[in-house]
Amino acid sequence: MRSHSYDDVLAGRRRKKVPEVPAERGLVVEDPASGYCGAVVKIEYGNVVLEDAKGRHRVFPLVPAGFLLEGKPVTLVPVKTVKAPVKQVSASGSVKVQGLQARVARDSRIWVEGKHDAELVERVWGHDLRVEGVVVEPLDGVDVLADRIAEFGTGRGRRLGVLVDHLVPGSKESRLVEAVHDENVLVTGHPYIDVWEAVRPAAVGIEAWPKIPRGIEWKQGICDALGWGQPFEGWQRVLSGVSSFRDLETPLIGAVERLIDFVTEPAEEG
Repeated sequence: MRSHSYDDVLAGRRRKKVPEVPAERGLVVEDPASGYCGAVVKIEYGNVVLEDAKGRHRVFPLVPAGFLLEGKPVTLVPVKTVKAPVKQVSASGSVKVQGLQARVARDSRIWVEGKHDAELVERVWGHDLRVEGVVVEPLDGVDVLADRIAEFGTGRGRRLGVLVDHLVPGSKESRLVEAVHDENVLVTGHPYIDVWEAVRPAAVGIEAWPKIPRGIEWKQGICDALGWGQPFEGWQRVLSGVSSFRDLETPLIGAVERLIDFVTEPAEEG
């Protein structure tokens, strides 16, 4: 005579596995206990909500082999959702390239007037520049622009983008820029006295940039007016207040974006 435990083991081996079916919205199933038949509306709190032909809802627990699908037992399970990968955005607002290996630097360059300009551009557009292989170099003043262009030697695949401070009609900067006639050189700029002023006041915790009288060195005047100490200390305050393009004024953003586009145009490498 066989033992009950042996019979139970054999019965377990013969028992067919009930398939698991994702409880997709609209799937029609039946509750065998009540005979209620309805379409899946949603799953919440470990239960499934079904809707019958008259639009009435009933809630049933999600239990193993708890429903019939086309007359056969099934176990309803929540639909697995695949989360779309979150796109990381760089400080400039562009999609960040993961696992970036900086490409070999192009022959083309972007020049800015000074060290502060270069550091600010790197702060916001550094990721983009490494993706594109663009080097930013300080010019140490726009007065030397014409000589530096001649020394650089522009040509096909060797372009220059130049960012100029205080580029407004009638200024010394505008006169120097107007003297540049080279299809491989693009000069853009912003209207602010210094790149500091192209940072939004709120980003550095002030209501507005102070107006500095003529005859006073602008950066020192700013530091004196705001109690920031020496210009090198003031600059650290300004730079630390910038985390993305949103902390910059629109004219500067547009000027830099145009330069990057210009020096990375596919046609210029051909």
